[in-house]
Amino acid sequence: MARWFALAVLSVLVHAVFAADELVSHYRLGAGDIISINVFDEKDLSLAKVKLGDAGSISYPMLGEIQVKGLTPIELQQKITAGLKGNYLINPQVTVSIDQYRDVFVNGQVYKPGNYPYQPGLTVRKAVSIAGGFKDRANKNIVSIIHENQDKSAAIKGDPGTLVEPGDTITVEESFF
Repeated sequence: MARWFALAVLSVLVHAVFAADELVSHYRLGAGDIISINVFDEKDLSLAKVKLGDAGSISYPMLGEIQVKGLTPIELQQKITAGLKGNYLINPQVTVSIDQYRDVFVNGQVYKPGNYPYQPGLTVRKAVSIAGGFKDRANKNIVSIIHENQDKSAAIKGDPGTLVEPGDTITVEESFF
């Protein structure tokens, strides 16, 4: 029984790691993200906890201003590796990590509307809970979600189990019944 339980827990952990890896490999960097860049054995070329501004670029040693917005962490890693290789280093080992995702915004019929840190696996239900929960007149079954950089006319309808993405705006509408 204990062995079965241990295998079940291990299976859940492996699934969670792959889900997080999947998010990071397809995730596009944007304003508000905090990233770190590490170049193995090159402290002067490593950056810790850099917050991406609205311009979507960073100032990087030896390479100058680099446009980061819209790149995946892997694409940024490849871009920096290519820039450093040859003129500066023979075989740079670069890693890019996301320290903090950009916030999600929750408004409408919740007790504490505002912006909140995104975490992988965040659902509408969890985001509303973080925002203090539904008010009495909230429509608890359907909310609108606007993905970052989309017009509000492109809002999608979500239910409490809908996964949220970094930068999303969640609006809980008022129920009339």
